[in-house]
Amino acid sequence: MTHQFDPTILREYDIRGVIGETLGPDDARAIGRGFGTLIKRAGGNLVAVGYDGRVSSPILERALVEGLTSTGCDVRQIGMGATPMLYYAEASAQEVDGGIQITGSHNPANYNGFKMVFQGRPFFGADILKLGDMAAAGDWIDGAGGTETVEILEEYVERMLVGLSGIEDSDLANLKVGWDAGNGAAGPALEMLAERLPGEHHLLFTEVDGDFPNHHPDPTVEANLEDLRELVAAKNLDFGVAFDGDGDRIGAIDGEGRIIWGDQLLMIYAEDLLKTHQGATIIADVKASRALFDSVRENGGEPLMWKTGHSLIKSKMKETGSPLAGEMSGHVFFADTYYGFDDALYAGIRLLAASARLGKSVTELRGAMPNMLNTPEMRFQVDESRKFAAIDEVKERLASAEGVEVNSTDGVRVNTPDGWWLLRASNTQDVLVARAESDTEDGLERLMGQIDEQLAASGLERGPQAGH
Repeated sequence: MTHQFDPTILREYDIRGVIGETLGPDDARAIGRGFGTLIKRAGGNLVAVGYDGRVSSPILERALVEGLTSTGCDVRQIGMGATPMLYYAEASAQEVDGGIQITGSHNPANYNGFKMVFQGRPFFGADILKLGDMAAAGDWIDGAGGTETVEILEEYVERMLVGLSGIEDSDLANLKVGWDAGNGAAGPALEMLAERLPGEHHLLFTEVDGDFPNHHPDPTVEANLEDLRELVAAKNLDFGVAFDGDGDRIGAIDGEGRIIWGDQLLMIYAEDLLKTHQGATIIADVKASRALFDSVRENGGEPLMWKTGHSLIKSKMKETGSPLAGEMSGHVFFADTYYGFDDALYAGIRLLAASARLGKSVTELRGAMPNMLNTPEMRFQVDESRKFAAIDEVKERLASAEGVEVNSTDGVRVNTPDGWWLLRASNTQDVLVARAESDTEDGLERLMGQIDEQLAASGLERGPQAGH
């Protein structure tokens, strides 16, 4: 037996497609067979499986488990929950050799997919392509594994509360916080967590509903934070926290309704963490503000700019021993007293903790940040065959340019006296991503002019915005 995947679903960081069009139960079964075979060949046996609240998730889960057990792997089914709960099931139990979460993340309701961990490391890039090659060749082993169902929600919630260690309940007693689960998979854990937290907590949309009836669960899009903003204003709350569909990305607003972007959250977390981890390496992706890298240095840390992508960042953390990393997209990774994976619920807890330990409200912390002028992340369609080539051409042209400093960690990030601009190719779509930051409007305009100039020299232009 062999299986052919639709080529569009095998992506850089995960597998994702449209249910009934590019992704279905046969694909899930083949993923299980391939992943199970690799686990067995690596001397492992037990795989944890979880799924999000999408309508299609239970069907895919059944097929995935069939595929895994057909290789002789045993499966620990943890049921419906946030992606970080699956990561927790994999990281906290020594006997677990791998984990797969069925999730469409922040994609529309008719999408679904798989995020994977293999023996404690992210499973991505070449690993995912290997599953495709194995399926095409029918390169699977046969066996008969068993299944067990394990309830870990309560244990997972209790473990997250360690993020508040050293903080007295009285330090948080007067806090008033709003939380928006967006009808995503983090809802049940959020309800349980809020019951255990000191202070006053107001929850929105914790009922899991794969059709996302209230708003789309992507907290990096400002429109999706409107309900949370209204709640914070109406109840006079200190700040608000929102999650994406599978609970691995955080969004936040302060008491005045200002958004706290991913790099700004990381500034708060870093300031708190560096009080006890002087000299630590703090990692952020190439889209992050210069203000973050400056702030990490000022607080005695070692900033490291790295490639965008949660799997790439997690791998770099392991390599450098970094206790904290984050991305503009709201993935935040704590490895000081946690496991180094991206968990938005835990990041929410750490925001409470940072505010208490630093002795400042979240609004004060946000207000003290420098006012940089940033463009939003601009994404525009470029033919797949051109996207990486165009970036190489830009690099080549800039190599001989004067008065610019080029960082080519991930695409090109160019520092000039006006600030910086970025052009990079998306790893998951036929899209180029651009961003710029300056202290002044004029500076920002000049930076955008440089981006357009480089695109034009490669026969491209900033076309209509492409979606995620």
